Amino acid sequence: MNLSISENLNTLKNSLPSKVTLVAVSKTKPAADLLEAYTEGQRVFGENKIQEMESKWQELPKDIEWHMIGHVQTNKVKYMAHFVSLIHAVDSLKLLKEINKQALKHNRTIHCLLQLKIAEEDSKYGMSEEDLHGLLNSEEVQSFQNTKIVGLMGMASFTSNAEQISAEFQKLKAQYNELKEAHQFEVLSMGMSGDFQIAIENGSTMIRVGSKIFGKRNY
Repeated sequence: MNLSISENLNTLKNSLPSKVTLVAVSKTKPAADLLEAYTEGQRVFGENKIQEMESKWQELPKDIEWHMIGHVQTNKVKYMAHFVSLIHAVDSLKLLKEINKQALKHNRTIHCLLQLKIAEEDSKYGMSEEDLHGLLNSEEVQSFQNTKIVGLMGMASFTSNAEQISAEFQKLKAQYNELKEAHQFEVLSMGMSGDFQIAIENGSTMIRVGSKIFGKRNY
C-alpha cells in the first residue's frame, strides 16, 4: 500500500530532531502534491530547476520558503531573484556576484550556502577548501550588500558505504565548525533521502528529502 504524502511527511517529521530543518524536495512533482504537504504544515520546498520553481511560486501560497538546491547557471539567477529564500549550491565568486547584482535590483538580501566538494565523484559540484576560504576572505565578497552567506552545503558520494558517507560529512562539519563563529554561520545543509540519518548524526541542521515524502520522481 502506498502511503499518502501527508502520512510520509508526518512520519518523517516526527523522526527528526527539533533543530533540523526539513526541505521537501518537490522537483518534477505537480503543484497539487506540494499543496498536500503545505496543508500538513510544510513551508520549505526545494527545487533544482529555476523555471519549474518560478512557475510553482506563481501558483502556490506566498508564505512558502523556496530553496534552490540544484546547480545554478549564472544567466538564470534573474528568474528567481525576486522570491528565492535560500540558494544552496553557490560554488563560485562569479555566481555570488550575479546573485548580489540581481538581489539588489529587487531590493532584497538573498541568503546563500557555499557548496564544498566532499564526494569522490567528479560529477558532484562544489569548491575545494582552498577556494572556499579564499572566497570568504575576499574583500569583494565582504562588500556585497545583497547576499548573506549563512552556511555550507555538501553532497556525499552516491555509495552504500555508510562509513565513507559519514567521513565525507565529517569533513564538511569540520569546515563548518572552523568557520562558524567568524562568519556567523547557522546552516549546515547535508543529507538527502538516502543518507539523511547519517548526515544528522554528523551535525546537519538542514536535510533535503524528496522521494521519502512524494514517492518516486516523474521524469
